[in-house]
Amino acid sequence: MSKVFSTPSEPVQDIGDGASILISGLGAAHNYPTSLIRALRDRGSLGLTVICNLLGLADTSPYVLAENGQIRKLVASFGGYAGYRTTVDDQIESGQMEFEVVPQGILCERVRAGGAGIPAFYSPTGLGTIVESGKERRVIDGREYLLEKAITADFAFITAHKADTMGNLAYRRSARNFAPTFATAAKTTIAEVEEIVEPGEIDPDMVVTPGIYVDRIVKTEIDRRRIALDWKPLLAKRFMVGGPIERPGMKQGLTRELIALRAARELHGGQWVNLGVGLPSLMVQFIPEDVWLHTEMGLLAYGPPPATDEETDSDVMDASSAFMTVRPGTSICSNLEAFAMARGGRVDTVVLGAFQVSEKGDLANIASPSMGAPGVGGAMDLVVGESRLIIAMEHLTNKGEPKIVAACDYPLTAPGCVSMIITDLAVIEVTAGGLVLKEVAPGWTPEEVQAVTAAPLTVSPDWKEMSL
Repeated sequence: MSKVFSTPSEPVQDIGDGASILISGLGAAHNYPTSLIRALRDRGSLGLTVICNLLGLADTSPYVLAENGQIRKLVASFGGYAGYRTTVDDQIESGQMEFEVVPQGILCERVRAGGAGIPAFYSPTGLGTIVESGKERRVIDGREYLLEKAITADFAFITAHKADTMGNLAYRRSARNFAPTFATAAKTTIAEVEEIVEPGEIDPDMVVTPGIYVDRIVKTEIDRRRIALDWKPLLAKRFMVGGPIERPGMKQGLTRELIALRAARELHGGQWVNLGVGLPSLMVQFIPEDVWLHTEMGLLAYGPPPATDEETDSDVMDASSAFMTVRPGTSICSNLEAFAMARGGRVDTVVLGAFQVSEKGDLANIASPSMGAPGVGGAMDLVVGESRLIIAMEHLTNKGEPKIVAACDYPLTAPGCVSMIITDLAVIEVTAGGLVLKEVAPGWTPEEVQAVTAAPLTVSPDWKEMSL
């Protein structure tokens, strides 16, 4: 039988109630196998298990399956989003949707293991956090690990740039994300592609997913570039993290851009650096050219954001779903390899935001009271590879509560992993003896910084005012 189908509704006709489905896509509205997702919504299959990075928020994403009440269980890195309340939160809290939270890199590895016939493996990710519950722990060569079980599924929905009729797939830039891994672990893999060609029209060196993994192919019905450009201003608004930090009645410190600039001063040539979502993403405009940027999307040594829509390549994105550019030296891999680089110690510095940091350097940035379900993302994987971890954040919450605390109240991302904290008010080093105040914002004193910090600070003998 031919692998090529005429319409997206045809290859999903045998997906019945209770099926499990891997769905690729990092989170951007144009990055999902939207035609297949909509066809499955229209088919109306119920009690589904969906395995993905996140369900998204747009009508182009698996979120429509949740809105339609079709998902019984979600296995994902994100259930909730800070500052957003969705039907997914309501369904998880009510018990309508079971939620298994999985760190992003471990999601890749569990699926890879499933596709490779490996039933389980040990991982350092997630120790001391909510994801370790019920898992076997084992010490290997003096380090503790968690046992992670492989993931397989009945079906996989993936996107690719081009397919030949044998099912060989070629991807374009960072749009590959989870697809090459997810393609390997399903009984039936369905690829939604931009172009279908005859065998021999894809250079064998360009084939990333061999046709042995792909069972069905259909041409997409959506215009991904148009969706990307329509979504671009909404993404910019969603991740609008720049500007002054308004706190009525309190002296001002640094703006968010100046926090990013100060954090960039910690980087030096030859380093590989990962910038987290939110405030750390502002650092891209201050990064020296000889510092190489790493993203869990698999985009490596990339350039700054495009200046215009005409220069925007919708297949070049960072972890915030923000559009970036390629430059000489840029390379592309899948999420699987990108996280392996981080856990394997290839990334020198990671810069993340936080909800809370403790005096022991514990990090909490996966869940806050505004979220109905945690959003683990890739942070847990990024912080276990012995990289230097810098936290760039506001010193206080929007309610004026300290974010640097004696002990974290929020669920931990990882214990004892933070090296330095840079806020609008201070630069603080995390040491074995506690928190050391190294710098204060212009116009602030160490005593004033301590007054808005809920953990004891040791003032460095050579403390100074921040110099930018």
